[in-house]
Amino acid sequence: MSDEFRHIPVLLEETMTGLHIREDGTYVDCTLGGGGHSARIAEALGPTGTLVGLDQDDTALAAATTRLAPYPCRKHFVRSNFRHLADVLDDLRIEKVDGVLFDIGVSSPQLDEASRGFSYHHDAPLDMRMDRSQSLTAYDVVNAWDTKALARMIRTYGEERFAQKIARAIVQSRAAQPIERTVQLAAIIKEAIPAPARREGPHPAKRTFQAIRIAVNDELGALEQGLAAAIARTARGGRIAVITFHSLEDRIVKQMFKREAETCTCPPDFPVCVCGNERSLKLVTRKPVKASTQELTYNPRARSAKLRVAEKMVE
Repeated sequence: MSDEFRHIPVLLEETMTGLHIREDGTYVDCTLGGGGHSARIAEALGPTGTLVGLDQDDTALAAATTRLAPYPCRKHFVRSNFRHLADVLDDLRIEKVDGVLFDIGVSSPQLDEASRGFSYHHDAPLDMRMDRSQSLTAYDVVNAWDTKALARMIRTYGEERFAQKIARAIVQSRAAQPIERTVQLAAIIKEAIPAPARREGPHPAKRTFQAIRIAVNDELGALEQGLAAAIARTARGGRIAVITFHSLEDRIVKQMFKREAETCTCPPDFPVCVCGNERSLKLVTRKPVKASTQELTYNPRARSAKLRVAEKMVE
């Protein structure tokens, strides 16, 4: 595998256990990356099994294609956002699958590649696009959105308590000159946050950079659409496994799984059930699975990872 795209898959053993791979099954890795999770899926599949891998990043697709070439299962690698999962399966003429994996978040190579503009540690153009063919970039968000929109985005997606101060500082700074580089933005954010708060916790720019990345890539909207499609297209007895890295993503997964696992959707004040709803999912993990102490010693980025797994109950 190329040095350009190395990525240590998180919660690998736990994910494989959760997916419960059948050697003749059809599985979708919605976040192919460098192929770490997919390599284990492909290893468990026989010649009649099928692996579908999705990724927006050409570098990731190329690396995964090379890495997974030796495995005998059928393989389809598609450049696409997982929000288009249903369309991808339609194009491949696959009606139902036996398992779907989502590993949400930015992969290590994307974070480490300075030119991508994801990191406040490297000087780079403000980009942050996972799909480099899309038009909206971090530069557009930072230099065009008004104070109210910036503050709402930073507060909601970054869970940043100083969102209003940061938004005002960004707008004031760009009035003098455009904010073009990651180090410029990081410095503005740091200056906007009160000194006592800067001396504790993570880097002052961490939450705001996260918020901008989520906004640029519409990550939460994509997750909702992709997860809904996965639930609809997974066959009875199939599994859906989702790895998230912050509370906003985990909340979406938890709520969607919980809703689909409920048998009745009638309002609480109804005296009897009239919906006749049949639950579509069974929760395999009641609580999220987290990385072991052993895993954290060699992969610190797994610290915030949470895995949830559900099983499809109906066709």
